Amino acid sequence: MQLKKLNDKTIDQLFEAVLTLKSVEECYIFFDDLCTVNEIQSLSQRLEVARMLGKGCTYNQIEAETGASTATISRVKRCLNYGNDGYKMALERAGR
Repeated sequence: MQLKKLNDKTIDQLFEAVLTLKSVEECYIFFDDLCTVNEIQSLSQRLEVARMLGKGCTYNQIEAETGASTATISRVKRCLNYGNDGYKMALERAGR
């Protein structure tokens, strides 16, 4: 896990703050203050790429539907294959 290398109080604070959010609306409010529109779009795009890869979609289908580059798709696929199952956990819990 690469993020473990960055483990510190400020990252813990960020994650703890996210865990306090109680609705999608609260997430919009928090992330609007925290991130740029492009950062939020990039994060949501990666999650959608993960969902589509999990459904068996091809790179071409994913690229056409999401606009994600093949580099982004490859990175997400690598995380799905060799990562910590974070995408899988989040998508399953969200019922996606």
